[in-house]
Amino acid sequence: MKISETIAVLLIVAVMSLVGNLVGFHNGIIESLPGMIFLLALCVAGVIMRNVVPGNIPNVAWIVLIGCIVTYPGFPGSAQLSAWVGKVSFLSLTTPILAYAGLSIGKDLDMLKKTGWRIVVVAIFVFVGTYIGSALIAQGVLSATGQL
Repeated sequence: MKISETIAVLLIVAVMSLVGNLVGFHNGIIESLPGMIFLLALCVAGVIMRNVVPGNIPNVAWIVLIGCIVTYPGFPGSAQLSAWVGKVSFLSLTTPILAYAGLSIGKDLDMLKKTGWRIVVVAIFVFVGTYIGSALIAQGVLSATGQL
């Protein structure tokens, strides 16, 4: 996918997320727009880094790395960036992603039918394992840092 196509998809997702943020969480579009622009710029920077830097590092790794760096306390403007992103609800961002996942599964429905009921069992184990693993990691980190 070309960078221009990726940016177009990101813009569509950003608009959908802004609307979801307004409807679901009553955050005005104007007040959440700076946070969404920052998130969009972060994603574009990650996509550009993937295409520029050799090593075939995934987009998400670049996006997370850049996001961690620019929002690290002490980085110039990090408090303002975090405040802007705080106006964008996480769930409004996940809605388009889940819709895309649903469409992707729907596209491959014939392949899903061929796998049968076993895929449901595997999915349940993956979901439960991910949940328990995440809870254990969170418990360990929060206990180690004295938050619990």
